[in-house]
Amino acid sequence: MLSDEQIAIQDMARNFAMDKMAPHAALWDEEKIFPVDTLREMAGLGFAGIYLQDEFGGSGLSRFDAAVIFEALSMGCTSTAAFMTIHNMASWVIDGFGSPAQREKYLPRLTSMQLIASYCLTEPGSGSDASAMRSRAVRDGDHYILNGTKAFISGAGTSDIYVAMVGTGKDGSDGISCFIIEKDTPGLSFGANEKKMGWNSQPTAQVIFEDCRVPVENRIGEEGEGFKFAMMGLDGGRLNIAACSLGTAQRAFDKALAYAKEREQFGQSIAGFQAMQFKLADMATELEAARLMLYHAAQSLDANDPQKTQKSAMAKRFVTDTCFNIANEALQIHGGYGYLKDYEVERMVRDLRVHQILEGTNEIMRVIISRGLLRA
Repeated sequence: MLSDEQIAIQDMARNFAMDKMAPHAALWDEEKIFPVDTLREMAGLGFAGIYLQDEFGGSGLSRFDAAVIFEALSMGCTSTAAFMTIHNMASWVIDGFGSPAQREKYLPRLTSMQLIASYCLTEPGSGSDASAMRSRAVRDGDHYILNGTKAFISGAGTSDIYVAMVGTGKDGSDGISCFIIEKDTPGLSFGANEKKMGWNSQPTAQVIFEDCRVPVENRIGEEGEGFKFAMMGLDGGRLNIAACSLGTAQRAFDKALAYAKEREQFGQSIAGFQAMQFKLADMATELEAARLMLYHAAQSLDANDPQKTQKSAMAKRFVTDTCFNIANEALQIHGGYGYLKDYEVERMVRDLRVHQILEGTNEIMRVIISRGLLRA
């Protein structure tokens, strides 16, 4: 299914994951370390602008390529690979919809990760109902004055660039615009780092606008186009996070398979019991089904298939649910040892749980899928 070039890229990403990420993932999780140097090493391989145009340092690869890369990277550290998907999405908005001046100003430093980017859509009162945001930007000469709060923002307080959706007109999706906000902008501040179940190798906090002055030249596109950009970005974002689920579940399965062969009970390895054999067979089958669905959806997005949004939602729903269950089963196979941090699988379960929530909850994925079915 993969070309020789894709296999080479996959091998490069997997080798980086196992050599540069996996040995440190437990420490990053335990001490809540944001491994910026490792992310910049990743950028040196072209992974900070995977599907950005090559004019300003992007790799010019496909969404299918991105799925393969993020699947491989997540085998080393789910949380760190997931942050790179967010950086890519924020940079893609600038690349895809920004002015020539904005692209030239920001993209060379984003693709090298000299600048780190965050993506700001969710607010304390608007999660699934993203268009109900209350943050506002009011035009004041050659600036906008922003007030409001964004919630659950990965990289908040550390990132240099915040690609933010903010209301500029009437309530609802038609009144939302998109801005590039630099970290040192007056009126921009950050909440405390959230205490999370997983994803501990990346900071998560509120992004707060208090009379935050943003130049008009930092608006991406026209007023009222921001929500359209956000929704277009989410198709790819959903596939990226599904890819991170897939790679993590593959790693959890590999560890469970090895453990089942080594662990002895009742005079034989537990892999010798038919119940265990059936469990492993089901896990392997579900992994393969998830991979096929993800790859198919990524190819649909690359081909601009009219059903790309529905297929992306299907893949996100199926892959993240399935892969969380596989990791949970891997923990169960380890028994009591699976509950210990020394065996890593518990971290994978914790990290994967949020994938069923972010980039649109899996309940919202069902809404998107059913709308497509009933519209047909």
